[in-house]
Amino acid sequence: MFDSSLVWDTGSLGPFLLLIFNICCGVGIRNRLSLNTSASIFINLLLFLSRFLKLQVLISPYFAARDDTSHVAPLKLEILCCLVFGSVLGSNMNALAATNRNFKLAARLLGLDSKLEKSLLIPFREIKVECTIPKDDGSLASFVGFRVQHDNARGPMKGGIRYHPEVDPDEVNALAQLMTWKTAVANIPYGGAKGGIGCDPGKLNISELERLTRVFTQKIHDLIGVHTDVPAPDMGTNPQTMAWILDEYSKFHGYSPAVVTGKPVDLGGSLGRDAATGRGVLFATRALLQEYGNSISNQRFVIQGFGNVGSWAAQLINENGGKIVAVSDITGAIKHSNGIDISRLLKHSKENRGIKGFSGGDPIDPKTILVEDCDVLIPAALGGVINRENANEIKAKFIIEAANHPTDPEADEILSKKGVVILPDIYANSGGVTVSYFEWVQNIQGFMWDEEKVNNELETYMMKGFKDVKDMCKTHNCDLRMGAFTLGVNRVARATVLRGWGA
Repeated sequence: MFDSSLVWDTGSLGPFLLLIFNICCGVGIRNRLSLNTSASIFINLLLFLSRFLKLQVLISPYFAARDDTSHVAPLKLEILCCLVFGSVLGSNMNALAATNRNFKLAARLLGLDSKLEKSLLIPFREIKVECTIPKDDGSLASFVGFRVQHDNARGPMKGGIRYHPEVDPDEVNALAQLMTWKTAVANIPYGGAKGGIGCDPGKLNISELERLTRVFTQKIHDLIGVHTDVPAPDMGTNPQTMAWILDEYSKFHGYSPAVVTGKPVDLGGSLGRDAATGRGVLFATRALLQEYGNSISNQRFVIQGFGNVGSWAAQLINENGGKIVAVSDITGAIKHSNGIDISRLLKHSKENRGIKGFSGGDPIDPKTILVEDCDVLIPAALGGVINRENANEIKAKFIIEAANHPTDPEADEILSKKGVVILPDIYANSGGVTVSYFEWVQNIQGFMWDEEKVNNELETYMMKGFKDVKDMCKTHNCDLRMGAFTLGVNRVARATVLRGWGA
């Protein structure tokens, strides 16, 4: 259940403490406790031991941000709780741990005041609501909805709403925090938020999904708004979901198209929004390759994920001369050393709901897609897919993180030593939220842009964002991930102080 290599300097009490940790994990998993609850059990046991046995314990940055550990004496026994929990409970913890780790490193580089640092890490508000709906078969079904509003120092909070069976507060918290730094890196006037409902949208019909969305909106309508918190689509949701939220919210507050983004164009959605994240990936990739004297047209690409982001990125990169040599999605994976015909693949995928069975390439094991030979690897699906198990086998020279948190911290270190250049997610996939900002602006102004203007403005923001990240890399002598995090954290910290933090 645990990896003893993750615990350092535990001395003779190491095995005993690991036994306690395992018991906590077992209790948490059997009783479906949240990560925070399991963590709290472990922390309280550690603190008890520290008093009873007069040990001195250092709690990791993740837990220090959530619990008052100021009374804990200086370090003598180091326990990397954050990493151990991550290895046991999977990618959700890894996402939260990695986000907090990157924030802590950025805060140190910036020399932030410790109290300000802690304030920036703790969410502004966490919302949890029960959503009970009648199903078409006459039964009642109850679901739990979440909305984490992380920070509003730079403007209204912004982030998606996802419908997924495994939505939990820790995952939502990590993604909300990432949105705070992402909007700051993009230099758009937003803070960060994220939300979701723990449900399987595939098991609900369209009328049940509408009821669920409307009940959720009824529960949170006083806590979102045009200048408060602006939701958007995410995993398991779409423009229709946003249309229902807009309609339900408007019943309470009057017609308010700017309360959500990612809406259908007929209800005030922006042209170019559907392709925005993939187009942003194109602009980010072009900027990075130009920095190294390359261009898209002479590079071989592998794309993991062929949903909205992956398919648009593949189409646009192909149109700009890039050679897509391998692609995967949930149904399978294919490769072709001379390049896949993307227009044919798009048609096949739409008609067959996946790339499986496509005749224009050789089928391969989807698990090997990340280690296929290429110049540029674009993970555009799930988080945590690049890890210590496969990092050494990756052959790409560049990785463009189109997914959220595809690379875990251990893989980061391995790839860095290999000389692989990683363009981090909080910059690389910010095209979507940037065009969401354009949509919000258009709704407030009541004046819609044509698609050419949207795409041109997006390119301007992405190019400026890359320059700003590179400038921070030079200032702090750090890699692109830390350059992006220091840029985002610094902008939020400055806004917080200017608004009168601590007054």
